[in-house]
Amino acid sequence: MARVSVDLPHHHYEVVIEPGALDALGEHVRAVVPHADCALLGDRSVFEHHGPAARASLEAAGYRVVEHSVVLGESQKTLATAQAFYDVLLDERLERGAPIVALGGGVAGDTVGFVAATYLRGVPFVQCPTTLLAMVDSSVGGKTGVNMPQGKNLVGAFHQPSVVVADPLVLRTLPDRELRCGLAECIKHAVIRDASLLDFIERHAGALLACDADLLAELVHRNVEIKARVVALDERETGVRAHLNLGHTFGHALEVTSGYGVLLHGEAVGLGMIAAVGAAAHMGLCDPALGDRLAAVLQAVGLSVRAPIAGDAELDAAMRLDKKVRDARIRFVLPTALGQVEIRADVPAEAVAAGWRAIRD
Repeated sequence: MARVSVDLPHHHYEVVIEPGALDALGEHVRAVVPHADCALLGDRSVFEHHGPAARASLEAAGYRVVEHSVVLGESQKTLATAQAFYDVLLDERLERGAPIVALGGGVAGDTVGFVAATYLRGVPFVQCPTTLLAMVDSSVGGKTGVNMPQGKNLVGAFHQPSVVVADPLVLRTLPDRELRCGLAECIKHAVIRDASLLDFIERHAGALLACDADLLAELVHRNVEIKARVVALDERETGVRAHLNLGHTFGHALEVTSGYGVLLHGEAVGLGMIAAVGAAAHMGLCDPALGDRLAAVLQAVGLSVRAPIAGDAELDAAMRLDKKVRDARIRFVLPTALGQVEIRADVPAEAVAAGWRAIRD
């Protein structure tokens, strides 16, 4: 079993990574948040596969389990969905000390995490991610939130989990498209911090897509270590944590303008990274060959590097609603070399246009 510690100034928790960890979920939760009750909330499609095992483990650990699942996707990541969860918790009179466990992918973790952050002004929160994207990225770091019609994650809170329990075996029930999306986030981590990780992903692309449990466990471990180090340096995203947004400013605009769910988050981030390289190369910040290298790895895991997208004006308007805008200036994370990025707020319009050209089909 691998464990990665996330050490913050006022909080500490561990990410447990082990094939079969779902069956020990209750033990891991009780070790950090003992209580008579707990809530198990999340994505209905995930509950069909993994809900019984999660509930059985929690009950075996002595919890009375309040369970509720809803259909979850980007279009359901809303205040209305949060309200549905609040109603169940209030009807069951769940107390402030009782943990809320999120079972599902990134949308479930973000939405249920927001509920945990705000119910009774904050209750203990446990992440049990069931997608690769959630395991390596969204389950670690405490970002929670919901979408608004104007953009992604515009209402939210920082609320760190008490423990994260990641079981690579559950990825065998994950649709291929979702697995590829998770690999996009792994590639992102490689571009910002670890060029050797990019080689690992490219070398083992076939086995990772075939859900080799040992390789997936290693992949999750390496990515969580990167995420944990960055979050420990900058919990509230005032500095280097923004490096993790590589591809996201472009990517979120793609998600908004195409309609939530048309492009999955990882697909949009993959395209967004190519666009970021295009902008950086236009500004002379990186070798244009970096775009070719990145595209090759994205394609090796089955991700598109070009797509039919909206016009520049519509895309730019969507970017200006991004929560990372400061003083009316869009802040971009741009790569300068493999393993290195910069945050820039001085990106000219022609460089942004070059980014869009790099991915427009």
